[in-house]
This record gives sequence, structure tokens and C-alpha cells, in this order.
Amino acid sequence: MERGPLAHGWADQRWTLARIKTMIGRLFHVSYTVEGTWQLLKRHRWSWQQPARRAIERDDDAIEVWKKELVAGKSTAAECGAWIVFEDEAGSR
Repeated sequence: MERGPLAHGWADQRWTLARIKTMIGRLFHVSYTVEGTWQLLKRHRWSWQQPARRAIERDDDAIEVWKKELVAGKSTAAECGAWIVFEDEAGSR
């Protein structure tokens, strides 16, 4: 697994439980369920990780300024003399 999915014939660099299950079947001629594959990985201290997806053009300073401006322009319903009402499927309020 350390060589990555490309080395095992997949088109991208994402390991999924289904791919790992298939790879185990190919290499060791044993069949696991997806849940069993997850248990096997946990037993060997492998953990799932999700890559952080961020745009290359991301500007963290501009984002912080935007957040502060957004919060500064908001007021609460009570200050406006308004009510906030939520209605569920049964029509209860």
C-alpha cells in the first residue's frame, strides 16, 4: 500500500476500502468484506486521512477580513423586533 494506488493499476492516488479489498484479494487470494478490510487496517494501525482541498489562489488574510465584515453587518432578530420560527413536517411550531 505504501507504493500507492498507481502502482497497483488505479488511475488516481486515492485508496478506498473497496480498492484495498480488491488488492488484498489479488495479492493474497483471500476475500474480505469492506467492513472486514476496515477492521484489518485498524488492527495494523492504519488510519483514514482526507486531504485538505484548498484553492491555489486562496488568500487567508482576505478571508479573515471578509469574516469580520460579515459579522459586523449582522444584527440579531431581537434587536430588529423580529421572531424566528421553525416549522417541521407536521406543521408544529
